[in-house]
Amino acid sequence: MSIFTRLLRSALLLVLFTASSAALAVDYVGTETCIRCHQDAYEAWQGSHHQLAMQHASEDAILGDFNNAQFTFNDKINRFYTKGEQFWVNIEGPDGQFHDYQIKYTFGVTPLQQYMVEFDDGRVQLIPFTWDARPKQEGGQRWYHLYPEMAKTDEFYWTNTGQNWNFMCADCHSTDLKKNYNAETNQYNTTWAEISVGCEACHGPASEHLALANLKQDGGEWNNKHFGFDRDLSKAVKEWVYQQDNSTLQPKAIEHTQQVPVCAQCHSRRIQLSEKNDHVNGAFQDRYLLSMITPQLYHHDGQIYDEDYVYGSYLQTKMAEKGVSCTNCHDPHSAQLKVPEQAVCAQCHVAAEYLPDNHTFHQADSEASKCTTCHMPETTYMQVDPRRDHSWQIPRPDLSKHINTPNVCTRCHTDQSNQWAEDALIKWFPDSRYRNPQHFSIAFYASSVNHPSAGQMLSYIAQDQAQSNIIRASAIQRLANHPNKDAINVLASAVKDNNDMIRLGAVKGSSAYPLADRWKLISPLLNDPVYAVRTEAAGALVAYWKALSAQQRSALASALAEYIEIQTFSSDRGASRTNLGNIHRAQGHYQLAIEAYQQAIKVEPNFANSYINLADLYRAQKNEPLAFNTLMQGIKAQPKAAILSYSAGLSLLRQNQPKQALDLFKKASTVEPNNPQYWLVYGLSLEKFDLLKADEALQQAFDISGNPDHLYARCEILVKYKSAGAPACIEALKPYAPDTLIQQLNSRLK
Repeated sequence: MSIFTRLLRSALLLVLFTASSAALAVDYVGTETCIRCHQDAYEAWQGSHHQLAMQHASEDAILGDFNNAQFTFNDKINRFYTKGEQFWVNIEGPDGQFHDYQIKYTFGVTPLQQYMVEFDDGRVQLIPFTWDARPKQEGGQRWYHLYPEMAKTDEFYWTNTGQNWNFMCADCHSTDLKKNYNAETNQYNTTWAEISVGCEACHGPASEHLALANLKQDGGEWNNKHFGFDRDLSKAVKEWVYQQDNSTLQPKAIEHTQQVPVCAQCHSRRIQLSEKNDHVNGAFQDRYLLSMITPQLYHHDGQIYDEDYVYGSYLQTKMAEKGVSCTNCHDPHSAQLKVPEQAVCAQCHVAAEYLPDNHTFHQADSEASKCTTCHMPETTYMQVDPRRDHSWQIPRPDLSKHINTPNVCTRCHTDQSNQWAEDALIKWFPDSRYRNPQHFSIAFYASSVNHPSAGQMLSYIAQDQAQSNIIRASAIQRLANHPNKDAINVLASAVKDNNDMIRLGAVKGSSAYPLADRWKLISPLLNDPVYAVRTEAAGALVAYWKALSAQQRSALASALAEYIEIQTFSSDRGASRTNLGNIHRAQGHYQLAIEAYQQAIKVEPNFANSYINLADLYRAQKNEPLAFNTLMQGIKAQPKAAILSYSAGLSLLRQNQPKQALDLFKKASTVEPNNPQYWLVYGLSLEKFDLLKADEALQQAFDISGNPDHLYARCEILVKYKSAGAPACIEALKPYAPDTLIQQLNSRLK
């Protein structure tokens, strides 16, 4: 019996899904079937990014130079060539040797095209060398390395999981994708209805539509609101109207349609949870787990930092609130702007209110005078691919002064300061309402530096109905690092909110609280109507399994079964197998937990948490040497994971080897220099070996965190050894510590 079957059976958690007997079976019929009636849409789709999202490698599809071309990288020659009608590369593999690989598929078309290799286990991987498809005069028509700093142990090395098409890319680049991953054999048999993004990727399977079309052709009539489809892809606003004293047209009415979630299924940063749940007629998070506004993806003010694929930016905006849909600006079939760029915004924004002399204050028809230049700045990803920010920000150099967020003013005027830009905006817009000291970015920044007021500020943002739901949800998530009484009240309210992102935020936001409080807060979400919400709640609460009553375990059972389904679906990833191991461990099935962690290491050797959790289980079983060996195995597989070096150092301390632990703590601090905990422990460990370095490390911990406990730790050591730096340290501690503590430290110096 497999590890997955045993897990489901042991918990008695089989969830059965049944379809309505009245529902009609629908099938995919293929884009070619649509041409006869939808010639205009088909022609617009031809040559689009959707139509060319993925192709079989062929002379027509391949843009790159495979005419025995050579590209030298790190003093090694990579070769691109053909064998008959096949396309091949000779490049370095993970073993450090060069091998010949056949290119089976192309990925994208412009401004770059990537290429994929298929392995015997069904795994499809993107090679590291990419073709710059731009014209030669723009620097294109060349091979380049997409990730030149990538090491073989990194997630995004070309044969590792970060470049795996089956999991990372396939769901969006093909139509009706079925991953078909076999968790027992660690193999794929991935299939699609169409290799690229066809008509049915957005409209859904068209067999019923086709039947109705044939019926109408024979004299019948349409008898279905959406013409045989289960979704309405029209705009949410059918008519925009002018209102006195408003410079922007307003929606006459906002209707619920499925257009935005259909686009968002691919144009978002999210994790796929299921292939069967309906995110179109249900909730988006019935099928996907959307990434919130996190420091890994966004600047503190919501501007894009990493690739976000648009949806997370869009959800922050007034446009989303007003019902602006994707096709208000974009043609859905060509994926191009539906009207010239200068006219897109003028569809709703009254042109007379946004002229150069009263709004842009830059020369008419110049690049600087375009709406997009200031409100949708570009960030270039993948070295050659500029993408516009869809959060439609108002330039805020006043924020940049304090929290170092970028702004478009000094991005162009690189010789000027943020203060100069702020002064210009004050002059141009003296009555602007956008210089708001309560901007959410201040709270997000405060949280990032662990400011004492961060919790209070986040609580305010979380409850501010003027903020978008994704901002409120992101604030609630951050409350996990700032537990306090106000935060508990915010979390209790968030659990009851109508928006699923906010309810989901409460799950992560409650992580700092003990079981009694956390169960009371989030257990109601175990019956949430949205799949992601109830399963994330289950995943959070199962960690307390041994402390749960029989009644609580029963309440957890159904949502936990679904959570296990998600991890099983994603078991081609180390994180999911590690999550399964965590469930086994929580339930006391230690051997099954060990097996799950070991399998996680097997399928994704560079995923650090698998080693951490396995080592922690060995430690709990009082096998510290095996725990240490596991961590050292992890360091070899993923040397850039500071947590592994840190944990290995702690293991050596437990084995009474403090001097040997120093190198590991130093490495952790070097790999992740902004982690104050690593500097703190490194400094404390140095106490008996090098007081000067200990002092420096502890000061670094305080400089990063601003945590008075770190400054006290430094003062304590300096006082203990009556160091010359002790009086200055005590003086620096005064604003944070009670007088009695300061007096006590001073008395020990005498």
